[in-house]
Amino acid sequence: MNRKTLVGALIAIVGLVPLIANCGAGGVGGVAGKAGGIAPGMGGKCPDLSTPESIVAFDFASNFKVSPEAAVKLKASTAAAVQLKGFAERIDADLKLSCGNIAKDLGAGADFKDGHAACEAAAKAIGDAKARVGANARLAVVIEAPKCAADLHAYGDCAARCDGSVSAGSAKIECEPGKLSGRCDATCEGSCDVEAGAKCDGTCSGRCDADVKGTCSGKCTGKCDGKDSKGAACAGTCSGKCDGTIQATCSGKCSGDCKIKAQAKCEGTCSGKCSAEFKEPKCTGEVKPPHMSVDCKAHCDAEITANLECTQARVGITATGVADARAFEALKMTLEKNLPTVLKVSMGLGERVPRMAKNVQTMVQGTLSGFGDIAKSAGGNAVMTSAQLTACFADTYKSSVAAAAGLEANVSVSVSVSASVNGSASGSGRAGATAMK
Repeated sequence: MNRKTLVGALIAIVGLVPLIANCGAGGVGGVAGKAGGIAPGMGGKCPDLSTPESIVAFDFASNFKVSPEAAVKLKASTAAAVQLKGFAERIDADLKLSCGNIAKDLGAGADFKDGHAACEAAAKAIGDAKARVGANARLAVVIEAPKCAADLHAYGDCAARCDGSVSAGSAKIECEPGKLSGRCDATCEGSCDVEAGAKCDGTCSGRCDADVKGTCSGKCTGKCDGKDSKGAACAGTCSGKCDGTIQATCSGKCSGDCKIKAQAKCEGTCSGKCSAEFKEPKCTGEVKPPHMSVDCKAHCDAEITANLECTQARVGITATGVADARAFEALKMTLEKNLPTVLKVSMGLGERVPRMAKNVQTMVQGTLSGFGDIAKSAGGNAVMTSAQLTACFADTYKSSVAAAAGLEANVSVSVSVSASVNGSASGSGRAGATAMK
């Protein structure tokens, strides 16, 4: 069912509610869908739809007299719909602020209706600013990409709350190979988010307190592309001291992400493989949940995605051959300050969010179109029960469908903003240094 058809169906269903409610049942409403609200007709109580937690705590089976299976479907669909809408609103607010600041700082306005409009303006403003910097300017962009991880224990807790057949303590939850992370008290093979001031035996993305060899977003003291550099900007390879963010080998202590050369001890969070069992395990890739209902899986995916723990992205920019120094400084300052929030969406969440939004959208549409079958499980007056469900949940489900579309659009436009900076349209993975002309 496409979005237009779905909205039409909702209007038709909602339009029947007053007629059904007045057909000899006697009960009257209150405010449907609100805490303590009464659904029309048989007096069924609608859950408090303000938070996913209040929905999960609600007893759907006893309030609507439906079967246990139908109650699980209603609970999962409604919680996921509310979770998705709230998450979409947070992402839109973040992008409206960060992209709006970029556009404003670069002289492209400051009043935008939503995050999508702000990011479209920001992408154009970045392109215009780069043109003012000069066609012969060479820019070096160093990005320490954000990492977003799902808490595996939290996933197990969600599964147990939604599906009675799942036990939180013994639920088997797996992570995509090579994407597991956590504290590793043995040797780590992969990358390590090192604690501030820890030794990095590999490539450091962040800050280094000693000599480096690689890309430097600040001033380089030593050699730049093999030529002597005494604290000047270097848009190539810096060998020596760098006062900015690096993507380079570091002979000293690194603050940031360290790509380990070989098996070594990780003084921080290890991502990849640990020779012992991970502590506080998290998954930066796809989570493989325990056996559970399809509806509960979609609900838990939405809950975990909305509560992902993300590291802060860092951005450093330097340039040589600049034609307009003021234009470059304005571009550098606003991107280093505001782009990390955009990168959280485009790189940290980019692969997960559209998939999650689509799954929730499909589930909600299926539950909505199946209100009649759900009502039949209650026995008695199925038409009246269907009207109750429509009165309680139709508006919420409709809002979640719109939120899913908006969320996908915001992820897409955040990728466009990121691409306007570093010349890559990739919305996933990890960005290193990019030199551009």
